[in-house]
Amino acid sequence: MSNLCRDDFDSGPKHVFSIEDGLWLGNLTAAIDLTFLRSNGINYIITVDSCPLPEIILDLRDINVKYIQVTDMDGEDLLSHFDSAYEFIKKGQEKSSVLVHCYYGISRSASIITAYIMKKYKISFEDAFQRVKVKNAAALPNIGFQAQLSLYETLGWKIDKNNMQFKLFRLKIAARKVKKVKILPQDCIDVIKGDPSLICARPDPKVYRCRKCRRILALQSNVLPHYINEKLSWKDSKLSSDYSSSQLCSDTIFIEPMTWMSVSQSESGKINCPKCRSKLGSYSWTMGCQCQCGAKVSPAFYLVPSKIDYSGFLQNVQATV
Repeated sequence: MSNLCRDDFDSGPKHVFSIEDGLWLGNLTAAIDLTFLRSNGINYIITVDSCPLPEIILDLRDINVKYIQVTDMDGEDLLSHFDSAYEFIKKGQEKSSVLVHCYYGISRSASIITAYIMKKYKISFEDAFQRVKVKNAAALPNIGFQAQLSLYETLGWKIDKNNMQFKLFRLKIAARKVKKVKILPQDCIDVIKGDPSLICARPDPKVYRCRKCRRILALQSNVLPHYINEKLSWKDSKLSSDYSSSQLCSDTIFIEPMTWMSVSQSESGKINCPKCRSKLGSYSWTMGCQCQCGAKVSPAFYLVPSKIDYSGFLQNVQATV
């Protein structure tokens, strides 16, 4: 299939730019130009595209290839690949030279290189992107990738899976995929959190439990806080700081999806206690939910406050076990 993808399209004339010593940004035409690769000592290639490189390049034993399958759409997840791309480029620069390319060499590949420059020099998205623009004036990550690069800066140039913005980002990516295929794809299974009723080494000091049977349902760290009359968005930088505020709403408890909920096989449904089967709330990957405070949360997995209790962890472990 990869050869069919490449034979059916023409990415045009070769466009390639030296960003810094040992690091090139280019299009597909540059990536399949063996003469160019050899003359510039390029032995490492990152392909950020919907199709991998043709076999004529992949079969070369001295060429190391990293393939990131991403289309140039605002809703694609490029952020999750920034750290691994950084390590690949770093290794490639130490040994020879690296080419990062996408189809046209404008959005996806420019995003990967911008993230690399940010992390390498510990600089902002804006400063890193300007370094890329100086070398290639046409470079322009799409608006979604720009927001992801801004979040990467907020995260301190390293993926933090416990960061609230990153959690919401991954949930939004998962929701888009559920909308397309009607179930949660395997590559998004990370958004489903483990059963908090299991004893853990460092539990949260407080937990949510079923009011009827006392079964532990969620930890405090599983709660997705929302502000009164504000849409909950992964782009909201307040969520990466101290978001304790009088403007936070407690009318509805929105939490991360949990393994006990069985929410991966359908777009929406009820949330029942896994022990006593009491109805606790509902979920919707695609439509979300509007809290009575006016806040819109999507996707949404919520518990009704009157159905749950909030208390210390240790006494609940005894009841659960």
